[in-house]
Amino acid sequence: MFKEKKYLIQLYRAIHPEDTEATEEDLQDVTVSNVLVNDIYNDVGFRIGSTLLILIESQSTWTSNIIFRALMYLVQTYREYFKETKQDIYNSKKLRMPKPEIYVIYIGDRKTKPEEVSFSKEFFGGDEVCLDLKVKMIYDGKEGDIINQYVVFTKVCNEQVKIYGRTRKAIKETIRICKDRNVLKEYHYASCKGTNPTDYLTKQH
Repeated sequence: MFKEKKYLIQLYRAIHPEDTEATEEDLQDVTVSNVLVNDIYNDVGFRIGSTLLILIESQSTWTSNIIFRALMYLVQTYREYFKETKQDIYNSKKLRMPKPEIYVIYIGDRKTKPEEVSFSKEFFGGDEVCLDLKVKMIYDGKEGDIINQYVVFTKVCNEQVKIYGRTRKAIKETIRICKDRNVLKEYHYASCKGTNPTDYLTKQH
């Protein structure tokens, strides 16, 4: 969904509502993808000009390992940025890079919901170490924004799959319920046309 800029700009504005000037043209997709090799890839990565870099992961099962994976995604994204901007990391000139922000949208059930998780706290008991990475957690978004709609749709989809399996019935029920709730109508109703049910459910996750 967020490969399309009209949805990506909504995602950005949900995270940074104070920025009313950014447009779709300011956004660049930098999601790490490896089509031909079995290597790392992340969910969503995008840049706002040359000033801000945002990486977002979606998780339905709680794991501290997402912090380390986010670190790998960040390093890989910066490597590609330096290559794109023709910067040499071995040069004495200080590197220029956009400020990073890393988020995890968590859609699973969990009693404790920290606003932020950190590499040093999760893996080294909060001891001061030479490297730290802080990940901001998002659970529901704000009522009606695209993050909130994504979380609602995903939860409804998971519930219907538990009932009907990965079948056409699960898709129809998910769309029916989300239509009644006005959740991601434009995207999901267009994307499911002519799609194999199993492929559709796989694509959404």
